[in-house]
Amino acid sequence: MLTFLGRGMIIGTRGSDLAKCQAMYVAAVLGQKMGRQVELKIISTKGDRITDRPLRELEGRGYFTKEIEEALLDRSVDVAVHSFKDMPSKAPEGLALAAVSKREDPADFLIIRSESNLETEGEIPLRGGAVVGTSAVRRETQLKAMRPDIVSKDLRGNVPTRLSKLAKGHYDSIFLAAAGVNRLQLDLSGYFVLRMDPSRFIPSPGQGALAIQMREGAPEFQAVHTALHDNLTATATTIERAVQGRFGGGCGLPLGVYARFKNDSWHAFGFWGGGRKPVWSSFVGNDPAEIVEALFGKLSQGSA
Repeated sequence: MLTFLGRGMIIGTRGSDLAKCQAMYVAAVLGQKMGRQVELKIISTKGDRITDRPLRELEGRGYFTKEIEEALLDRSVDVAVHSFKDMPSKAPEGLALAAVSKREDPADFLIIRSESNLETEGEIPLRGGAVVGTSAVRRETQLKAMRPDIVSKDLRGNVPTRLSKLAKGHYDSIFLAAAGVNRLQLDLSGYFVLRMDPSRFIPSPGQGALAIQMREGAPEFQAVHTALHDNLTATATTIERAVQGRFGGGCGLPLGVYARFKNDSWHAFGFWGGGRKPVWSSFVGNDPAEIVEALFGKLSQGSA
């Protein structure tokens, strides 16, 4: 428990090291800025309990969020902290997004065993036939489009578990989100770490940002918003998730969308691998709604 002055507040979170790290960050900010006593409540989700099957094989949506949202609705927690990329496009009735945190690095890291690193300047310095671990359809589809000679193998578990499987030689390389590696301050000095350019290897919508969810009308809603909300990240993730919504929503799509504000304009990048051929595209503009429709239009041409 983190103890601060004032009446208590309970934050619901998953139990992985990364999820607790993210919730502790939110707890520290709320304690400092709101003078509140903050307690973490660990909640097991479907995605945490079922680790012997790829996520794409599980029924429904919200594998990592549903049980936490239910805890919000039954008032056993006051605040939920989610990795934004895990949240379904639509929230249950009665819940709302109170804040979107300032974004960590949105990129993917490709973590390569030293024995498997070719030490070349190619985009993916792995030999043909190398085995790469990932549980994300988005990563798998982009990887195969860029390097069809590489083998993709499903990888589940929390970050330490994934690194352990890599160390044991079950994989030549694995994907990890840069945000998670940075938040956990992991030592990867024994590996070759390749940061994938997010404008080329497109991340999941919302990747690197935290979604802070509460009950609509909660007395502390505005105070939590003021303490944690970042406007630029919120606009970027709104663009990304709106494109995701145009494709039908869900984090199991072969879809990547990334938006950033640069030189007084919004630059949006997308990947869609669900059509006849994989498509990468981009669009620059100032109106988020226009950007969403333009990028969706360009990407969906690959489905024609």
